[in-house]
Amino acid sequence: MARIFAVANQKGGVGKTTTTVNLSAALAAHGQRVLLVDLDPQGNATMGSGVDKRSLATSVYHLLVGLNTLPEVRARSEAGSYDVLPSNRDLAGAEVEMVDLENRENRLRDALHAVDDEYDFVLVDCPPSLSMLTLNGLCAAHGVIIPMQCEYYALEGLSDLVNTIKQVHAKLNRDLKIIGLLRVMFDPRSTLSQQVSAQLESHFGDKVFKAVIPRNVRLAEAPSHGLPGVVFDKAAKGSQAYLAFAAEMIERIKSI
Repeated sequence: MARIFAVANQKGGVGKTTTTVNLSAALAAHGQRVLLVDLDPQGNATMGSGVDKRSLATSVYHLLVGLNTLPEVRARSEAGSYDVLPSNRDLAGAEVEMVDLENRENRLRDALHAVDDEYDFVLVDCPPSLSMLTLNGLCAAHGVIIPMQCEYYALEGLSDLVNTIKQVHAKLNRDLKIIGLLRVMFDPRSTLSQQVSAQLESHFGDKVFKAVIPRNVRLAEAPSHGLPGVVFDKAAKGSQAYLAFAAEMIERIKSI
């Protein structure tokens, strides 16, 4: 059975897409069968996986509004060795169209049931807002991975996200839980980063992943080449950190 994880944070620019793309490729490198679901209309995870969002005949939009089935929408990231449910600007219209649809918050969950035995991991890249798209991601997921920078404003946003997850758990998805917090764009030279990291470990304990993703130029360069960072430069510090994170995820789900 596939384990479905939403990569979410209501704050923008915290590395959600970078984490989703590189974790997908790193899990694939560890021999896992992976599906990446791009729920952001910007389509950055799609492009970062080497799939051209501009030439898509079908996208996750068509899946959510019931125009196409999952196998008809699915694309392949040849570079990352994982499958993708790609996204483009069409997805922005899904917000309006889904309002009148039956069981609107569970459209993604129901679609994923059809391929439950084909994957080990399904990773959902959620947009940086609490929208109908994000809600679909949270309702489909067994757990949430929260990437966050170790800075003051990130702590402020984290409390809002935790409350949102609690509400979705109580009202819509009893399986939903926080799998862990991932420290990203980490600068060990910064006193503030060290202090916020210590606060997270003190407050969330073993919910904080041991893996830490450093600031890394090679990870930032990779999307312009249509490649996950772990493929673009496997030896880079950021890539090695994501490979270690993938190994930690594989171990962590054994106890879930």
